[in-house]
Amino acid sequence: MPILEARKVVRTYGQVVALDECDFDVTEGEVTALIGDNGAGKSTLIKILSGTEQMESGDIHFQGERVSMTSPAVARDLGIETVFQDLALCPHLDPVRNLYLGREIRRGGLMGLLGFMNNKLMKSGSQDAFSELGATVKALSVPVGDMSGGQKQSVAVARAASWANKIIFLDEPTAALGVVQTHNVLELIKRVRDKGIGVVFISHSMPEVLSVADSVQVLRRGRRVMTLAAKSTTLEELVGAMTGALDEEVR
Repeated sequence: MPILEARKVVRTYGQVVALDECDFDVTEGEVTALIGDNGAGKSTLIKILSGTEQMESGDIHFQGERVSMTSPAVARDLGIETVFQDLALCPHLDPVRNLYLGREIRRGGLMGLLGFMNNKLMKSGSQDAFSELGATVKALSVPVGDMSGGQKQSVAVARAASWANKIIFLDEPTAALGVVQTHNVLELIKRVRDKGIGVVFISHSMPEVLSVADSVQVLRRGRRVMTLAAKSTTLEELVGAMTGALDEEVR
């Protein structure tokens, strides 16, 4: 059974139908690629499943139980984290502060009541998080704003993986990255999957999709039109599904 199921999700913006009774599934411990042309509804679907936007109709089930994703806090409580294209990092803070942003560990006793943070414990936790995922960062004391695009992505993914225990949504995590940085992020995604977390990978790069995904779900005009096993599909088939050259029947 999928850990997360969306059924007949509808979302409109005025006269524009972003999602038209859209279905979607996420399986634990697998990378699910979500692909589609611009305007297919990918980002809208992720925003709804992560609680940042609300659907107008439809159902969402998590571990077999119906849930209402009314806010990002609800999703986080379920063990779901999202890395959007803008990463939502604070450039003036170092990786440790970004990792624990909003989840700071206070010192014990009076010092904690006065607002003092346990920097030693947070630094140790950050080192463990980056090491476990093989994430490369310039230094734990350097502001994230001074880091490369690939290192920023590593911080964002590591932060999500540190707090997620069920699902991570990644919206175009390799956009604007170089070859080496892209390779590192894709390896990072595989390590997250190997921890048993379900990863949803949105990308326009079909070679990247085929290299990292276990399954591929295709959206077109706000609907899921096809589900494919990544190991048995081809680049041509993915492009055909996105453009409508293939039959729309879900397989």
